[in-house]
Amino acid sequence: MERNATIIFLMTPIIFATNNFNKISEVQSSIKNDSLIIKTLIEEGIDIDIPEPYFTLEENAREKAGVINKLTQKNCFAEDTGLFVESLNGAPGVKSARYAGEGRSDDKNISLLLQNLAGQNNRNAFFKTVICLIWKNETYLFEGICEGKINFEKKGNSGFGYDPVFIPTGSTKTFAEMTINEKNIFSHRKKALVKLIDFFDNQN
Repeated sequence: MERNATIIFLMTPIIFATNNFNKISEVQSSIKNDSLIIKTLIEEGIDIDIPEPYFTLEENAREKAGVINKLTQKNCFAEDTGLFVESLNGAPGVKSARYAGEGRSDDKNISLLLQNLAGQNNRNAFFKTVICLIWKNETYLFEGICEGKINFEKKGNSGFGYDPVFIPTGSTKTFAEMTINEKNIFSHRKKALVKLIDFFDNQN
């Protein structure tokens, strides 16, 4: 497909089914001006808390995209992300955002993670993002993984979630010590998003 045709094709807006402004910022920073036009839930006048009831990232991403697609009858995508720590048998995993239970916060989630890793030399972990796209009533999944390790203490003030304690393989910095452009070099979310964009680039 010629580049001009690709640009025209991609001018159709797509709803990003999330209320997480940090994720919206990361996705928008990863997209060129001539790529996807992202519409947020707020821009669509939608104010709902989308459930994440399942035990896999794939099912949760499907659920979130499905809810917004049924509500709007429009093309949309959603994502779910988890941090999987080897020595904790994959925890916090799909429950990463809810790891500390009621009254959870990023700080509480990190504190519990570091507490559970106390005395552990094996700090290997990976982030995984699954994007579910509903496009013209068809469903597609795209995955991105970033391997790394959990630092012994928080470092940096950028990012969100577990970024202050996650060091991606190939770097000495935590995600929270990086600029958004530096993080995108390694980012699991960026890798999944690249596959999403490649999908559109290969449409006829």
